[in-house]
Amino acid sequence: MGSGGPGRYRTMRLLAWTLAGLVAAGAAAAGEVPAALKREWPRTDFSRATVPLSEIQTGGLPKDGIPAIDRPRFEAFAVADRWLHPREPVIFLEIAGDARAYPLQILIYHEIVNDQVGGRPVAVTFCPLCNASIVFDRRVKDRLLDFGTTGRLRKSDLVMYDRQTESWWQQFTGAAIVGHYAGTVLKQIPSGIVSYEDFKRAHPRGRVLSRATGFNRPYGINPYRGYDRIDEIPFFFAETPDPRLPAMERVLNVSVGDRHRLYPLTELAKTPVVNDTLAGEPFVVFSSGGMLSVLDEGIITSSRTILAAAAYSRRVDGRVLTFEVAGDGFTDRETSSRWNLLGQAVGGPLQGTRLELMSGGVHFAFAWLAFNPDSEIYRADPARAARER
Repeated sequence: MGSGGPGRYRTMRLLAWTLAGLVAAGAAAAGEVPAALKREWPRTDFSRATVPLSEIQTGGLPKDGIPAIDRPRFEAFAVADRWLHPREPVIFLEIAGDARAYPLQILIYHEIVNDQVGGRPVAVTFCPLCNASIVFDRRVKDRLLDFGTTGRLRKSDLVMYDRQTESWWQQFTGAAIVGHYAGTVLKQIPSGIVSYEDFKRAHPRGRVLSRATGFNRPYGINPYRGYDRIDEIPFFFAETPDPRLPAMERVLNVSVGDRHRLYPLTELAKTPVVNDTLAGEPFVVFSSGGMLSVLDEGIITSSRTILAAAAYSRRVDGRVLTFEVAGDGFTDRETSSRWNLLGQAVGGPLQGTRLELMSGGVHFAFAWLAFNPDSEIYRADPARAARER
C-alpha cells in the first residue's frame, strides 16, 4: 500500500473490485480458473477447493500488495511511548510469560505478522474490513508455515496464503479453502484487543511491535476513514447482512465447541460485567470504555472512543466466581479480589491469579454472522444490568 492518505486505499480496492473482480467471478462461476490467476499462482492447486472460486474476489491489490511482517522487531514501553497514544488499540498476546502488544496502527497496513511468542510460532492477523483480529498457530502437523496476503477477499474477509504450498486460507475461520491444505483448519490462540495503557499496566515487562518494519507506511493514519460508523455499508460484501444487528455493530463472540453467543458492544455499554454460561461453561464478559477506534478519523489519535471487551472462564481453583463492577475495575463476590480488564487479579486473596481467556474476539456483526449464522445474540436485561453495575 502506498502513502497517499486516508481513503486512497479504499478507493483503489473498490475500483479494482468493480472492474476486475466481476470478470474473474464470472469465469470462476463458469467453472474456469482465469488464466491470469493461474499465472500469478502457478503453485496453487485450484482443483482442491472447499468453497466456490466465484466467492473469492480481488481486493484491488496483487499478491503481497499488503506486505506481511516477517521479521518483527519489538521495543520497550519507553520507546513506544514516543509514538503510541495510551488509548490506542493493541492486540495483546501472552504465551509462556512472553507478553506482546501489536498496535493496530501498524497491523492496518500489514494485516499479518509472522512471529514466535513464548517459543510458539504464531501468525497475528487483522482484517480491517471485518475488524477481525485473530492469532493462529503456524504449525500444521510437523510443518511450519508462514503467511502472506493474497490480495483477495471472501465475504469481505482477508484471504491469506501460506508460502510453503500457496494454499489459500480464510482469516476469519483459519480454514484453508483452496489448494494443497484445503479443508485443514489452523489452531486459534486466545488473544484480544485492549488499549495500550491497559496492556502496559497488566504487563510491565511486555514488549511492543516496533514501527521499524522495513516498510514505508504512514503509521498513525487510518486509510479507512469513517468505515466503522454504524450506518456504513461493508466493502466487498455481496450478501444481505443478517438483519438481527446493524452490519457494522461491534460484537464480542464467545465460543464453546460449536456454540456461539454474540455480545453487541451497545448492550455491554449498559452492563460492563456479564456473568453467563454457554454449553455448561461459566464465563464472564468484562468491558471498559476509553479505547480509541482505529477505523474512525483519518488521524487515529483524533478518533472517537469505543469499548474494549473480553471474556474469561469463571472457574478458579475448582470454584466458579461471580463478578461485578468495582471502581475502574472488577471484583468477585466470593473472595472480594480485584481484577482488571485483562483478567488478572491485582489485589485481594487471589492476587496474581489469571483468568483463562475464552475463545472469541471483537468483530463487525456482518462478518461474524456471515460465517456463523446460527449464533445466539445477547440482550441486556435491565434488572440484571442494574444488579451487576
